[in-house]
Amino acid sequence: MRGEDRFADLPDGTRICYRVQGPPEGVPVLLIAGLGLDLTSWPRRMVDGLLDRGARVVAFDNRDAGRSTRVPTPSPSPLHSVLGRPRPDSYDLGAMAADTVGLLDHLGIERAHLVGMSMGGMIGQTLAARHPDRAASLTSVFSTTGERRVGRVAWSSLARMGGRPARTVEESVRKHLAFLRHIGSAVFPPDIDEEVAWARGLWERAGGVRARSGVPRQIGAIHASGDRTRELARIGAPTLVVHGDVDLMVHPSGGRATARAVPGARFVEIAGMAHHLAPGVVDRLVDLVGDHTARARG
Repeated sequence: MRGEDRFADLPDGTRICYRVQGPPEGVPVLLIAGLGLDLTSWPRRMVDGLLDRGARVVAFDNRDAGRSTRVPTPSPSPLHSVLGRPRPDSYDLGAMAADTVGLLDHLGIERAHLVGMSMGGMIGQTLAARHPDRAASLTSVFSTTGERRVGRVAWSSLARMGGRPARTVEESVRKHLAFLRHIGSAVFPPDIDEEVAWARGLWERAGGVRARSGVPRQIGAIHASGDRTRELARIGAPTLVVHGDVDLMVHPSGGRATARAVPGARFVEIAGMAHHLAPGVVDRLVDLVGDHTARARG
């Protein structure tokens, strides 16, 4: 995502890095990234598509990602992450939703259309449930409710998430491409050149070896939040849920459960879509989000 990195210093001391594109009078669309991802993880084609529809697009680094605050508490052990046992001092999705509200306050945006992918979908869900006056609409992409029987990560994916962190940019790129080969889709393949450029950029923006250091704490936040199904029933914003049918990171049952939990939610399952915003699905997603936000505006 192009644009200049800017920073919002929130009252609790958290610093959030963000970028804004589009005219000040544009319709505010807030993009909330997933686990370990930064604001550049949103494909250029998707951002341009939203801008062409008159949006003012805001993307940001969640805490413990990109150039935003790294939380000083220790990371949960790999075993605790696998078992879903957060540390007692873990933050949760509510804290990450509060960061997001703080960013909206900083930008003077009263209500925004929320678009979150994976963990970002969980943050968007939490924001829409707890701060209903700030959510003009919600789009939750390949996300879930926190209920343990749905949206489970495939064991084959868990096995690939372990191992020591990358120590060089070249190793980081190799790890990213290897994992993408597993969680990606043969129907909607990635653009390898774009993926290499993104992985290199992530490494550089986030300070090299510390680029992925916050991932275990973000996983802890998800576990600390538990099953949010009842809370999702409080969401009043128009809600669109999008999921692929071959997702190995968040089983499609997670998307279906999200749509059941949110009153009046619309569920769209895309055949062949995996846990990746591949070039072949971006135009479809732009159309879905654009039409959804337009309907929400009336």
